Amino acid sequence: MVTTGFYPVLMSRDVAAAASFYRDALGFETVFETDWYVSLRLDTFELALLAHDHETVPEVYRAIPSGVIVNLEVDDVDSIHDRLVRRLGHKVVLSLRDEDFGQRHFIVEAPDGVLLDVIQPIEPSAEFAAAFAGEAAN
Repeated sequence: MVTTGFYPVLMSRDVAAAASFYRDALGFETVFETDWYVSLRLDTFELALLAHDHETVPEVYRAIPSGVIVNLEVDDVDSIHDRLVRRLGHKVVLSLRDEDFGQRHFIVEAPDGVLLDVIQPIEPSAEFAAAFAGEAAN
């Protein structure tokens, strides 16, 4: 098998509004856009948005979307926090914090019940460092 792409497609109530969020908040650029589907790219990463009630979605799965967390790993979480929260006013649902499991991160609310978790890897505690190395006790 030759893989030519692998990316999430988030179902959306309002594709245009969701696309605007990812473009304005994170700098994604539009690759393809219709009223029911938008393909976005940031560097080498892709994200697509699809109207949840579009005919290409099997009818039984056309419910209002919710329950997804999208991780964005960056090299400077504090500057992204400043941009998204202080300058753009996005709603924080988890405040900026350092976690023992090796992340400095925060979570904001994105359109359609999606949570955007912005993460900067940091040194984990000894307990979690062992887990990364596969040395944690079972």
